[in-house]
Order: sequence, then C-alpha cells, then structure tokens
Amino acid sequence: MYFQFGSNYLMLMLAALVIGAAAQFFVNSAYRRWSQVPLATGRTGAEVARKMLDEAGLFDVQVRPVAGQLTDNYDPRSRVLNLSQGVYDGRSVAAAGIASHEAGHAVQHARAFAPAALRQALVPAANLGSQGAWILIMLWMFTRVAGLITLGAALFGLAVLFQVVTLPVEFDASRRAMASLKANLFLPHEQVVGARRVLTAAAMTYVAATLVSVMYLLYFLGLGRRR
Repeated sequence: MYFQFGSNYLMLMLAALVIGAAAQFFVNSAYRRWSQVPLATGRTGAEVARKMLDEAGLFDVQVRPVAGQLTDNYDPRSRVLNLSQGVYDGRSVAAAGIASHEAGHAVQHARAFAPAALRQALVPAANLGSQGAWILIMLWMFTRVAGLITLGAALFGLAVLFQVVTLPVEFDASRRAMASLKANLFLPHEQVVGARRVLTAAAMTYVAATLVSVMYLLYFLGLGRRR
C-alpha cells in the first residue's frame, strides 16, 4: 500500500539531517583542531582524569582505555571511566577536556547529582519509548487505527524526556571539567579556551539531537490531532 508522507514530513527529515550534520561537523572540527595542540603540562588524558577523580576522593573509580574514537563514557554500574585510545594516551588539549568531562560524570554519580540520577532512572523508559514508538507509528500508518499515533507519540515522548534531562547532566559535567582544569592544571588561557570549545562542540550534539527529537514529537502529536 502506498502512503503519502507529505511535504511537512520530508521537510522535517531534511531539517533533521542538516542539524545533525552541522553538529557533527562542529564537534569533529573542534576535536581535530585541539587534538593537535599539546597540553602545556604534558599529561595524558588518563592522567588528567585520574587527577580529577583523586581530587574528588574517588580513588576506587578505574580509568580504562576502550576502542574507537570519541567513545568515551562513564559506567556508573561498574564505576569505570572508559576513555577512547586517543584520549586515554593523548597529551592534547582535546584529550584533557574530554577526559575531565567524563570524570565529571563520575563526580556527579558520587555526589548524587539529581539530574544524573533522574537520567539513569529514565533509561528503561527511554529504551521502551524509542523502540516502541516507531512500531506503533508504523502500524498507524498502515492501519489508521485511532489512538495508535497518540500512543506512539506518548512513548516517543519518554525518549524525548530522557534527552531533555541529559542536557543539564552534560552541561554540568563540562562545568566541573573546566573548573578542574583551571584549578589543577593551571593551563594557559588559550588552552583553557580550547578545552571549552571542544566541550561546547560536544554539548551541541546533545542539543541538536534533542531539538530534532522535539521536532518529531510535535509532528507526531500534530498527526494525532488530525487523525
């Protein structure tokens, strides 16, 4: 059966592609630029993260290398800080910024930062929402059964809520990272600016993803009102 998605949906897809591509270009450009600038202290990303963790009293949090590029993350379940190889061994401004940002997430976990705790609690609902929503929306497109699009939009809203809650978590981790870099490494001004640009670029990917998700949610809600 043939379905006409409509010009609004095509425009939405195009806008999502443009926003996503722009955010990815921004972060890749910032990372490439500042990964070529040696950190004034000569420390590796792993050493920077370890310093920040120790300053916070988190001696039991391990720092480990993982494969891939920009695959850095903190696992609150195992209390392990995973740094991509280029960040773990890197001695650049970009490596220091990213490593300290991920260490910031570990500090959030230890300090019971409310948005981070809420984000972790929302993971199951967000997974259900992101997977179940599209199934219901596709079923609605084929059957036009009343209520499916509304239920699908409601489930998708759970995934959007997760992304919205993620924003203050990421911004706060970057704030903690910059405070640590200034207090512990005494970097020259231009390197502080460079680290901030890398973290700002990374944050913009979350902002872009949230914006796109909100756009889709509004579109699905609009479809529900027109059914």
